[in-house]
Amino acid sequence: MANHSRRDFMRHSLLGLAALPLGVGILSKSAFAQELPPLDPNSEQAKALNYVENASEASDHPAYAEGEHCANCMFFNADNQGCQLFPQNSVSPEGWCQSWTAKA
Repeated sequence: MANHSRRDFMRHSLLGLAALPLGVGILSKSAFAQELPPLDPNSEQAKALNYVENASEASDHPAYAEGEHCANCMFFNADNQGCQLFPQNSVSPEGWCQSWTAKA
């Protein structure tokens, strides 16, 4: 059995406490927040989902209903204006795509 002294215990405890803020910073969501480039409505993926930057432009689409826009979609992340369907880009909160789903 190893002989652990009180001095070793205190040294390891202080090192652990000193490292705690670093660990919290790494694990926090805000530490990973990044600015995403805006989605180009002419990109292949945007066209596949009929994405428009302004929901009113989708009024002639059969899946569109008044009041639907990215800001009230379950896939929208308000922190960075990201969308789970377009993970590499940000989307306009006033935008819309045919995968719009109401937030729970």
